Amino acid sequence: DKVLPELIEPYELRVAKLREFLEDVKPSLCYDIVPLADPFGPSVTDPDLQCLVVSEETRRGGDAVNKKRLENGLPELALHEIQLMKDPDHSQNEEEKISSSSLRQRLLGTLLQPPRQDPALPLRPYVIGLTGGTGSGKTSIAKLLGHLGAFVIDADKLGHAVYVPGGPAYEPVVAAFGAEILNKDGTINRKVLGAKVFGNEERLKSLTDIVWPEIAQMAKERVREADAQGKAVCVLDAAVLLE
Repeated sequence: DKVLPELIEPYELRVAKLREFLEDVKPSLCYDIVPLADPFGPSVTDPDLQCLVVSEETRRGGDAVNKKRLENGLPELALHEIQLMKDPDHSQNEEEKISSSSLRQRLLGTLLQPPRQDPALPLRPYVIGLTGGTGSGKTSIAKLLGHLGAFVIDADKLGHAVYVPGGPAYEPVVAAFGAEILNKDGTINRKVLGAKVFGNEERLKSLTDIVWPEIAQMAKERVREADAQGKAVCVLDAAVLLE
């Protein structure tokens, strides 16, 4: 439930940066950095711990830790509360405190790394992947880029096209999920099909294994179409692009 989880750095890199910071602040201390697999980590099992540093936001969490320690037969920890640092440069839609969520929001619209040079990829058109969850603004951004001259490929429309009678996924999907998914006119009833795969990872994978390669092939054909039209930039709007 983090804001922009895609922009959170890998755990190993975050640990390395944290260790560098701590050792820069006080190199004489020994730092033991451990990953947390649950909300408590070693705080409720390590008998050698004596103090837990909390903020006004996490004070209740500290109380929960001490409750768990008592249940485990361990002494309570001293709770040392620190104040949160205010961010003097925060915008109206950002948190008032210094926040990694705000920092990630500020990364939007910036180039995180230079374009990868791959001889297997054509120089034109330059293909941009546009992805994000429902309500994240993909459609608005796609329209804006389209107005600027980009050739926009809507993966949702391609997804509908592969299901139509005569489409590349029509017969394989009907063969895999049965004629009961068909409407009277022979078209696939997406709601019935969705009910068959909802909550069933194996069935869902069977469906995506059929459909996604066909959508990808259609997307490649549309990129070639953009090239034929002389478009310099092509935008692929796809909610599950990463998957």
